[in-house]
Amino acid sequence: MFTSQTLDGGKPEQYAQLAEQARGLLHGERDRIANAANLSALLFNSLHDLNWAGFYFFDGTELVVGPFQGLPACVRIALDKGVCGAAASSRQTQLVADVHAFPGHIACDSASNSEIVVPLVTANGELVGVLDIDSPKLARFDADDQRGLEEIARIFLAAL
Repeated sequence: MFTSQTLDGGKPEQYAQLAEQARGLLHGERDRIANAANLSALLFNSLHDLNWAGFYFFDGTELVVGPFQGLPACVRIALDKGVCGAAASSRQTQLVADVHAFPGHIACDSASNSEIVVPLVTANGELVGVLDIDSPKLARFDADDQRGLEEIARIFLAAL
């Protein structure tokens, strides 16, 4: 049974604790939907100042919404649109302090002001999708968040 824990310390320590919790949640489970659902809930309920946390999966053509926490989301995102499309097509994490200044930003939730999107790419280069986290605060995410969420993404991919 999973027990939620309060995160202690600075961001690096908090992300280390989240990574440990993520490993425990995913241990022995290979289903990507179940794992994405649990990770979405873990992140949404553990990190402060979020209004959306979830996954989009690549279907071979575009990104399709997967498990998430937050308000209803855009269902499909082309690889040439928005922050999620930029992360998927470049296969590079997108750390955006002000989404309203991002060319082609898709406003699924008008309350979102900053965003971080981590591409999910297997060791052999296959695009699985993206991990997308939104905040109502401007400049909510920094390099510590990027490192921590990239580790969470690696944990997710290792469980596939």
